[in-house]
Amino acid sequence: MIKRLYFSAVILFWVTMNILLWRAEMGGQHGKSGSPVPPDLVWTRILTAPDDSSLEVYQRGRRLGHCRWWANITEAQNQNQQNPGTESIEGRVERITGYTLDLEGNILINTNQPRLRFTWHSEFGTNKAWRNMSLKLYARPLTIDVKADAAAQTVTVARRDDESTWEQTFTFGDLSKPDKLLGALGLPFGGLLLAGLPAMPSGDLGSIAKLDLGLNWEARNDWLEAGNARVRVYKLQARLFDKYHAVVHVSRVGEILRLELPGDVLLVNEAFSKLSSLR
Repeated sequence: MIKRLYFSAVILFWVTMNILLWRAEMGGQHGKSGSPVPPDLVWTRILTAPDDSSLEVYQRGRRLGHCRWWANITEAQNQNQQNPGTESIEGRVERITGYTLDLEGNILINTNQPRLRFTWHSEFGTNKAWRNMSLKLYARPLTIDVKADAAAQTVTVARRDDESTWEQTFTFGDLSKPDKLLGALGLPFGGLLLAGLPAMPSGDLGSIAKLDLGLNWEARNDWLEAGNARVRVYKLQARLFDKYHAVVHVSRVGEILRLELPGDVLLVNEAFSKLSSLR
């Protein structure tokens, strides 16, 4: 009799703990967000994701184009190259020295304009602070290259077309003066477009030096509807300029599944892009 009571108590304890853990991680069954998680955990998953993220780009339900996002780990030089007599385990990372993120793709905003192609490459340290970034925009015959160096605190912009070539380097302090920056780019009235945005901090970009861009991100365990199925995900959310929202749904291994941006722009993993519930 005592053994049966003991066995029943163990089973009851096990079932109760599993129910509590499931509720803590997944939240309610009616689409409510689950328990909060550290945003840094989600950023680490993104930076160490084993697979690429192929995304379809939409705006207000209209498909604009496609892009591919991938991350890589940079590591210290293999010890075997320094000490030929030593052995190493294949596939094992000896020491992480940083991370890289890459994005490439194309979008067609207007049918009477050329398709815009873009590539973005960035390098981060182990503390997730960025070191270098480069962006290339190409819409025949125009090419724009932007390169940023965190150590030098400079941004270099180059513009080329069939008739002319132009290049100029700005300091981080110049970025707090949109009229000067956009005027140098050939957009003298472009500063009016940024009138409603807060000014960049002068002197440096310390507030956006990290991968999180200095925003106050919240991260939670959540569900993502995929047709008739539900997928366990992390949900990252931040407010932009006290007016707009950015929402990222990330798989448990760091793959980007859905990204909502201001302007009704939506990026959806191509594995789900045909599911109307995700648009």
